[in-house]
Amino acid sequence: MKIIALFASLIAMTTIAAHAESLYDIKLKDIDGKDTTLAAYKGKVLLIVNVASKCGFTKQYTGLEAAYEKYKDKGFVILGFPCNQFGGQEPGTNEEIKQFCSSKFSVTFPLFDKIDVNGENRHPLYVALAGEKSPFPGNIKWNFNKFLIGKDGKILHRFESKVTPESEELTKAVEAALAAK
Repeated sequence: MKIIALFASLIAMTTIAAHAESLYDIKLKDIDGKDTTLAAYKGKVLLIVNVASKCGFTKQYTGLEAAYEKYKDKGFVILGFPCNQFGGQEPGTNEEIKQFCSSKFSVTFPLFDKIDVNGENRHPLYVALAGEKSPFPGNIKWNFNKFLIGKDGKILHRFESKVTPESEELTKAVEAALAAK
């Protein structure tokens, strides 16, 4: 029975992701639990990051916020998706996560509902970002994995956790995406 439920769940998630016209159409919940999509960010360069509060990479919140502040007026948005799949490093509620991010790191970029980025309950957003039809397929290896999305909604780059927000590699990619027509 568990196998049937697992199979049905995988089919449903794949179907939802496949029927979404773009990343902008995938149904999400923001950090406050309100239904939303990424439609408000159409035409902007996005950096989608799976985040966690108790990780060795958590200090990247500082660099993420700095990059957001530096480029937000040029059409750049960072979107944080809390995930507890890696060592239980995001155990809090959405309210606790929101409080932690604002009080410890002064995060002002948008945060969303805690989701799964791998496995049988992989959120449809991550099916699109890292699934078999993505230009960068494969499981997310750890917290603070980053996907750069162009103004046209296409996935441009995938950066592993160790690539920091202030790294030359990521900065050049963001600037190139912002400069693209």
